[in-house]
Amino acid sequence: MMPVELNGNLLKELRGRTCRILSAEGWTQSNLGSALGVSQVMAGNYLHTLPTRYSEPIESNLQEASLSLAEILKSEDVSKWSLNITANDQTFSIHFPLQDNKEKISMLTSYDFTLAKIVDNAGIDVILVGDSASNVMAGHETTLPITLDHMIYHAISVVKAASRALVVVDLPFGSYQGDSKKALRSSIRIMKESGAHAVKLEGGDEIIYSVQRILTAGIPVMGHLGLTPQSIYKFGTYTVRAKQEAEAEKLIEDAKLLQEAGCFAIVLEKIPAGLAKKVSNELEIPIIGIGAGNGVDGQVLVLHDMLGMTHEFNPRFLRRYLNLYEDINQAVKNYVDDVKNQDFPNENEEY
Repeated sequence: MMPVELNGNLLKELRGRTCRILSAEGWTQSNLGSALGVSQVMAGNYLHTLPTRYSEPIESNLQEASLSLAEILKSEDVSKWSLNITANDQTFSIHFPLQDNKEKISMLTSYDFTLAKIVDNAGIDVILVGDSASNVMAGHETTLPITLDHMIYHAISVVKAASRALVVVDLPFGSYQGDSKKALRSSIRIMKESGAHAVKLEGGDEIIYSVQRILTAGIPVMGHLGLTPQSIYKFGTYTVRAKQEAEAEKLIEDAKLLQEAGCFAIVLEKIPAGLAKKVSNELEIPIIGIGAGNGVDGQVLVLHDMLGMTHEFNPRFLRRYLNLYEDINQAVKNYVDDVKNQDFPNENEEY
C-alpha cells in the first residue's frame, strides 16, 4: 500500500521482516534510527548504502520507536521528508505533508549514465529506464525490438548515475507476457544485474499472474495501462485509448486489479483526462500520467522529447523545455567550420 503514515501501526507491519530501503529523503541517521528503533550506526549504514537491506529492524524497541517518531514530527520540519521501503511483497511510501499537500511525482526517462546523472541531480523523483530506448536510442519504429539484455545494459548505466531517485525499469516485449515464470526470471535478472529498484509491466488482467509472481520475490512492480506501446500492432495506431465506455470500464477494472495484486503505482498513457482523474480518485496508489491530464498524482515524459532532441515527435501532451536539436545541430556546424577553417585548435588549445 502506498502512501502510508509512518507510525506505530507501520512499525508493527515492518517488525521482523527483511526490508529494503529504496530512498530516504530528508532523514538523518539519528532520526531514522529513532523512527525505526535501530541504532544510529545501523541507520547511518542504511543511508550511505541506499538502496540497502536490513533484517528484523524493530524487534525490541517498538514502543520506544513510536514515541521517538512522535517527537520528531513535533520538532522537525518534515515537509519534504519521504521514505520508500519494500517489505516482503509490500511497498510502503511514507511521507508527511507531502501526501496532504498532494505534491506531484515527477518522472523522466533516462538510458545512459551522463544524462541520468544530470536528471538525478536536478531533483527528479523517479527515473524510468524505458523500453522507449528502442526508439530514441536505437532508432526502431516501435518498442518491440529491444531485448532484456539491452534493457539491463541501459539500467546498469542509469543506476550507477542515480544517487537519490527511484529507478524503475521496463520489462521489454516478450520477457513476461503469457509466462509468469519467465516474467519472474526476467525481473530477477534486472534487479540482480542492474541494481534497479523496481520493474514496470504493461497490461492488466492478462498479465496479472506475472505481476503476482514477481511480487512473491519481493520485487516492486509498477503497472502501465491505457496506450501500451508494446501492443501497438494490436491497436494499429498511437491514438488516445479508452474513449469508449467498454474500454474505459476495463481500464478501471484493470487498475483495481493491479492495485489489489500489490503494484505500488500505475502509469496511465494517452487516455482522456477525466478518466485518468477518476482512476486516481478511486485508487490509493499513485497514478502517473503521460498524456492523461493534470488530475493524476504525477507526470512522466521521455527525456529526449522534453529536451527537444526528437524534433519530429509532436504529440499534444508534450511540452518542450529546450530545443536541443537546433542547439546541437548548430554547435556541430560551428565545430565543422572551425576545423575546416583551421580555427580549431588554436594556440591556447594545444600543448
